[in-house]
Amino acid sequence: LAGTSGSTGSADGAGSVARFNQPSGITVASSGLLTVSDTANAMIRQVSATGVVGTLAGSASVRGNGDGTGGAATFRLPIGIAQNSSGSLYIADATNHTIRAMTAANVVSTLAGSAGNSGSADGTGDAARFNYPTGVAVDGAGNVYVADTTNNLIRKITPAGLVSTLAGVVGVSGWQDGTGAGALFNQPQGLAVDAAGNLYVADTGNSTIRKISPGGVVTTLAGLSTVGGLKDGNGTDAWFNQPRDVAVDGSGTVYVADTGNAAIRKITPAGLVTTLALTAGSSSGGSTGGSSGGGTTTPPTTGGSSGGGGGGGGGAPSLWFILAVGGSALLRMWQRQRR
Repeated sequence: LAGTSGSTGSADGAGSVARFNQPSGITVASSGLLTVSDTANAMIRQVSATGVVGTLAGSASVRGNGDGTGGAATFRLPIGIAQNSSGSLYIADATNHTIRAMTAANVVSTLAGSAGNSGSADGTGDAARFNYPTGVAVDGAGNVYVADTTNNLIRKITPAGLVSTLAGVVGVSGWQDGTGAGALFNQPQGLAVDAAGNLYVADTGNSTIRKISPGGVVTTLAGLSTVGGLKDGNGTDAWFNQPRDVAVDGSGTVYVADTGNAAIRKITPAGLVTTLALTAGSSSGGSTGGSSGGGTTTPPTTGGSSGGGGGGGGGAPSLWFILAVGGSALLRMWQRQRR
């Protein structure tokens, strides 16, 4: 859709004229507009349905923590990105240890955290602390959820900016289901939230996909923390290899960027895991590892309805968006017709 394999940069333009540098997060509006966190460029980019790329905020390779409008705002390492129903964006600015907000008019502010100050404190606005947050999702009520990666926590931010800890124990990595502090994670990254308020977590270090109910009860939807590999199956019979992101559609089907396997996986609401797309050269059926880059990717030939990627916000019901990250930073789109 946009960018050129093997060529990094920051140029705006149409299709292959545009350049990215290690884009890491993506969200899609119902209009079909994509918004991308262009991580190594420290920019937020927008891609139209026809592949025209523009820059919404940040300046190429200029890093900082400044709030402001458009190019006057600066980021340090924007990774996860999510969009609410009114078009506002939320960005996990990982090495600033902050969560940034951006209005539809491209006005950037700091919603929570204090730039350059890591920690785990709950509180309002800049009194709260994060430690390398990477994933964000937003629910229908405007609550923002954060994968606070190095802290091994899942955090919640109300629309008023009050930060609390939803699940996990600060600084303690592990794999344990339970409620609140009774649950453990290992380097959680990607997040997505469904219409019922259930949160899905790519628990990267555990190679599992976790589910958190609105009441804070954490369960393992799929994967097995003691085994990293590529295997389809039900629930913990399936294997993943360091998945980094998730998305969920309107029917509750979850899609996983299974990064270590260079694969796109699908999880039904009943927990059945299948492989939708696999990089050429990878193998399925119980391997203990997988290819993590390069090659070509086969479009999905199975699966149900599709949804927008990027951890919440409006979804485009007939589109699949996959962000292929590597030296080329290539953005790809697969389109399936609505049935």
